Amino acid sequence: MTTKHTLRLLTLAGLSPLLALPAGAQDGGYYTLGAGIGQSRTSIDEQRIADLLAAPGSATITKDGHDTAYKVFGGYQINRSIGIEAGYFNLGKFGFHGSSPAGTLAGQIRSEGLNLDLVGTLPLSERWSVLGRVGAQYARTRDEFSGTGIAAGVETHPSERGAGYKAGIGVQYAFSDSIVLRGEAERYRVPDGLGGHGNVDVVGLSLVFPFGRSAAPAPRAAAAPAYVAPPPVVMAPPPVVVAAAPVAAPPAPTRVSFSAESLFGFDKSVVSPQGKTALDKFSAELSGTRFDTVNVEGHTDRLGSEAYNQKLSSERAEAVKAYLVGSGHLDAAKVSAVGKGETMPVTQAGDCKGNSASPALIACLQPDRRVEIEVAGTR
Repeated sequence: MTTKHTLRLLTLAGLSPLLALPAGAQDGGYYTLGAGIGQSRTSIDEQRIADLLAAPGSATITKDGHDTAYKVFGGYQINRSIGIEAGYFNLGKFGFHGSSPAGTLAGQIRSEGLNLDLVGTLPLSERWSVLGRVGAQYARTRDEFSGTGIAAGVETHPSERGAGYKAGIGVQYAFSDSIVLRGEAERYRVPDGLGGHGNVDVVGLSLVFPFGRSAAPAPRAAAAPAYVAPPPVVMAPPPVVVAAAPVAAPPAPTRVSFSAESLFGFDKSVVSPQGKTALDKFSAELSGTRFDTVNVEGHTDRLGSEAYNQKLSSERAEAVKAYLVGSGHLDAAKVSAVGKGETMPVTQAGDCKGNSASPALIACLQPDRRVEIEVAGTR
């Protein structure tokens, strides 16, 4: 594979998460620190060594193109999918030894430098993401050569500095909001110390520590309450036997609304301990009711893309249904779950101005983030 073709593939891989960004992503505006270690690999130019030994095609060459690389870096996560990282890297030490009837040549190559990358992240689930990066780096390469015979005149300590590209792809797993593990494959284009450039590939692991995240905003005073107890189900009176008397209508369904923050963490779809307590209380209130249907609806605010909000509302509705069936002992055949996304807001047009996910706008749109449960049945 040519160097130009490889560069194109790595650049496309690094940009692919950026091309799939959800519009208006919410989770961002914090800093990161991290460190990584991995295995580095480079290709030694055997032809150049053979030429220096005046023995093209006949020199005996042994090489060591592998070593340990490490890096330290810091960055700023602009939003859920775009971040900027800068850092220091050391790609390790590589060596070779060549011999021919005309002489011998041995050398060691070290490379280190600074980089600035644009990092794109595409969430796959609540904890797993894929990532790609493209950027620039400025490296210093130092060589140490020793030769005999025809190679005795080779400069012993050449050094070269230069800029080049850097690209990579990988995956990451969030253990928590403050610890993330990454696995990445990266390519550095660095000077070789002899007037040319070479590629160094690194496969490694990194630990990333996000900090400075703002806590989820508290709901405003006019927000929907965390739990609204249902009114008692009105039992239909026994029918009076009167000729041509109309049949009594069944009681109206009971609808209960929970704010999303009372059931889930911000932008999450796993029922929290606080949410389980609220749902347990709801199940106890309806004890003894004969259910015809129980409909669970998930709703989100308008921040984020329409597709992402539809997916989040569906996941939240399914999570509440699963808990009511598993812990509330409701008949699963009578419980349905549906996500309404951002299509049925409680707030009116003009109530909450702006499109940027600021803390004030997130708090204003809190009533729209909710789960509603409608129960139809009799006691």
